[in-house]
Amino acid sequence: MNRTRYGQPAPMPDSIRHFMRTGQHPARSIPCPRCGAAAHRPCRIPSRGVPLAQVHQQRIDARAQLVACCPTCQVTPTVPCHTAGRALDNGAVHPARHTEADRSAA
Repeated sequence: MNRTRYGQPAPMPDSIRHFMRTGQHPARSIPCPRCGAAAHRPCRIPSRGVPLAQVHQQRIDARAQLVACCPTCQVTPTVPCHTAGRALDNGAVHPARHTEADRSAA
């Protein structure tokens, strides 16, 4: 059998594997809607492809929308936040939803 030493990842569920990645923002677990970076890959500048040290705000908002309920507008996960019946611009979420998402990641 001709295998490389680090060719295959350890057999574990993706949900556990994500928490084993040290130093990464939890929003990196989903693709970035702004730059198109794949899940678990760093965000990048779309015009040049240069990786960024930070995660785009749109990716953070998308993760919060995916995993947390919003206490402000009372919507369930995956439902966009709204004000007076209209969705917030550019997929933004209320600050309280970020707090809920961070609480669920801990």
